[in-house]
Amino acid sequence: MKQEFEQSLKLANSDLLPEKDQKWGWYSIFAFWMSDVHSVGGYVFAASLFALGLNGIQVFISLLLGISIVLVFANLMGKPGQKAGVPFPVVARMSFGVFGANIPAIIRGLIAVVWYGIQTFLASSSFIILLLYFFPGMASLADKSFIGLSYLGWIGFTAMWIVQGIVFMFGMDMIRKVIDWSGPAIYVAMFALCIYMVDRAGWENISFNLSSNNLTGMDVYVQMFIAIALVAGYFAGPTLNFSDFSRYCGSYKKLKLGNLLGLPVNFVLFSLFSVIIVSASIPVFGEMITDPVETVKRLDSGFITVLGALTFIFATVGINIVANFVAPAFDFSNVSPQKISFKAGGFIAAFGSVLLTPWNLFNNPEVIHYTVDVLGAMIGPLYGIIIVDYFFIKKGHIDIAALYTESPQGAYWYENGINKESVYALLIAGAVSILATFVFPALANYALFIGGIVAALTYRYMMEPERIAMQNMVLAES
Repeated sequence: MKQEFEQSLKLANSDLLPEKDQKWGWYSIFAFWMSDVHSVGGYVFAASLFALGLNGIQVFISLLLGISIVLVFANLMGKPGQKAGVPFPVVARMSFGVFGANIPAIIRGLIAVVWYGIQTFLASSSFIILLLYFFPGMASLADKSFIGLSYLGWIGFTAMWIVQGIVFMFGMDMIRKVIDWSGPAIYVAMFALCIYMVDRAGWENISFNLSSNNLTGMDVYVQMFIAIALVAGYFAGPTLNFSDFSRYCGSYKKLKLGNLLGLPVNFVLFSLFSVIIVSASIPVFGEMITDPVETVKRLDSGFITVLGALTFIFATVGINIVANFVAPAFDFSNVSPQKISFKAGGFIAAFGSVLLTPWNLFNNPEVIHYTVDVLGAMIGPLYGIIIVDYFFIKKGHIDIAALYTESPQGAYWYENGINKESVYALLIAGAVSILATFVFPALANYALFIGGIVAALTYRYMMEPERIAMQNMVLAES
């Protein structure tokens, strides 16, 4: 017989409780991934794979295999959230304990804060192009700076910060509406930019091989494996907390369809547009330009310049809200549900991103490398623990009432609200992942997988008694 538990005020608020009105369909999930893919970072990333020395066919295969891995994990990580209607930090309570879930929540939240600031800074670059196009006299503001950012830069950054805040203030319904139309709008603009660049370059001058190297033998496969791992790593953050969005989807079937269209189909198509535009930049400008903002800045068509700038503003704002605003909003709310609402959690992240002075971070790749890689080394282990727990230990069973109770009889109470086995597995796998990242450079690109596999095996071994107990309970109920 199912046990009823008293709901704890330390574990629940209106934002963290199960979503009852799951009205998102496959299109909203598809649009979510469009917002996540269509960014300046995604554009640069697709073109950068040629720097590994791969030709066009090899890059295409690597993109397809890498994004297929992301598809598998998106389906796995999204299932518990869709089934129970709960966000990522609440899903994490099943494996880490009702209070232990704050550990993965804070890790994911901190990563999002860092990237929220950087993406806002990138969006401001496109906004500044618009400002200077309509108000060229403002260029003089670039001569003076404050805390490493010019006055003009501050205007652009503040404007983008406010725009994102306004969208976020209206809640998830407004976010869904924004991503529902922004993805297709970006495709229209990318198509226009692509046609314009190809027309100027001439189709005969478009090449799908942007690499200056010609790899042979095993070197080809080594670089392809690196490219596949890079694709998986690029989407590791938003895929980890995908339950923050899958909780709104009406069925798992719709979720999988949205993932299929939004990941392999959408990602490869966007990458194709990106590569064509980058390829066209060589005959048009005399050099290869992988930064789309720089491409737009050099165009001699006012209409295309404005359209391109607006495109990359919407693209970057879209990915920032879905990947770096919503995640910390739920994550920080989970730390103290009665004091921190979803909106308050989001603005804690937003204000924190300003204090980090992201323009200084962005201009110091070494600092980004160490900050993000140390936090990122913990993402793989979180995948391993949460997936093994839900699919192999709990067998897909969710006791929703137990997710919100401090009762020692609750399934996710463990010891004082913390599952020590998941913490130990995280620490062990995290240490291995950090070693792979910083001590053995050849393994750095595979740290996500190494950490995930070590965590999965360690956690599975440690939780064997729990698995047997769950199996016996299911047999007793049947």
